[in-house]
Amino acid sequence: MNIEYIRDTALSLPHVTERCPYGPDYLAFEIGGKQFCLVDLNSKWDFYNIKIDPVYGEELRERYEAVSPGYHMNKRHWISVKYTGDMPEHMHRELLTHAYHQTLKGLPKKVREQLTL
Repeated sequence: MNIEYIRDTALSLPHVTERCPYGPDYLAFEIGGKQFCLVDLNSKWDFYNIKIDPVYGEELRERYEAVSPGYHMNKRHWISVKYTGDMPEHMHRELLTHAYHQTLKGLPKKVREQLTL
């Protein structure tokens, strides 16, 4: 697992954009102007942050050592996921898709309609 996989997976989801709101070293993936994933481009972090349903996030933290509360993020709504560790590879895609949908459902109805989703 690596940053390129996370980027390719995130950008494969409908209407996802990327930008660097925290400077050139950190890449955020967004839907409707709201972030759902954040990665470090300098490889200082060995993880990425994603938005998550709080109950699901708690379950993941209990199940996998690779999952921890979101680094520099709201600990209830974000988790950090290590690129390597005890999480199966297919779960990274599932988590990115989950984060995307979590963010999408929180968008105003007008924005969701504009995205034609």
